Amino acid sequence: MKVLDLQTNRKEEFVNITKRVQNAVSEFGIQEGICTIFVPHTTAGVTINEGADPDVVRDMLMALKRVVPEDWPYRHLEGNSTAHIKASMMGNSTHILIENGRLQLGTWQAIFFCEFDGPRHRRFWLDVRA
Repeated sequence: MKVLDLQTNRKEEFVNITKRVQNAVSEFGIQEGICTIFVPHTTAGVTINEGADPDVVRDMLMALKRVVPEDWPYRHLEGNSTAHIKASMMGNSTHILIENGRLQLGTWQAIFFCEFDGPRHRRFWLDVRA
């Protein structure tokens, strides 16, 4: 298992972590297997989606803001209820197959760390198994 650190810069953002994950997979030396990415935070998540066009990420963040509005009478006193809800919608883990030492992502796919309560120092864990 490996723990990777990440500094986010905005309240809400999707950070492309694909290269960092691929580099870590290469360090493990596993040729065939599976990579699990786990985010141990309740206001952040992980997802796989298009990484070629930045408008996809902007649209996703815009849609999440519309689905989870800031102005509802939330009861959670810390003021970050929307971050908790959005993180649950994205999920806290994902799995990617490994073949010939490479992540098996589609042509346009990228792995994104999803920040909903930043900016913050964050971590995500990788587990690579044959």
